[in-house]
Amino acid sequence: MPEQASNTIAWFRPDPRAIIPLHAMHVSRSLRRILRRQYFTVTYDRAFREVMRGCGERSETWITQEFIDLYQDMFNLGFAHSVEVWEDGALVGGTYGVSIGGAFFAESMFYRASNASKVALYYLVERLKTQGFMLLECQFLSQHIKSLGAVAVADNIYMRLLTIASHLAVNF
Repeated sequence: MPEQASNTIAWFRPDPRAIIPLHAMHVSRSLRRILRRQYFTVTYDRAFREVMRGCGERSETWITQEFIDLYQDMFNLGFAHSVEVWEDGALVGGTYGVSIGGAFFAESMFYRASNASKVALYYLVERLKTQGFMLLECQFLSQHIKSLGAVAVADNIYMRLLTIASHLAVNF
């Protein structure tokens, strides 16, 4: 994560770490209704840079242009991925992250239309389950992702899960 003041890259290893158990994502009744009514169109890896820019649209952000360029390089190499949520042809939400083996590291998400980030996360989880992923890491446990089923796990448990997941031969 870029540190604005010092212009250096800082590495964080939260303990505990937030993960969303793939088969335990909480889908509220209102989200189920939105998914059923298909208000949005969802795509994968079609607008990676635009999703990152959307995630960086806030008063304080670590998502600098250099950060976007570096993640675009990872995208070009097949490690970074995005889920895009569209409404009437406009990008209204999304999420992005990095995959290594069967582990996906969610970096950020955004919305410009109500519930669009939840839709993006739902479709990310569905894609990961379909492709045989084992781990969805979300870094820090916020109230928002906790409401979607995220849990905190101790570092020793997380490292065991990561070791197993990273050796799986799956593709996003």
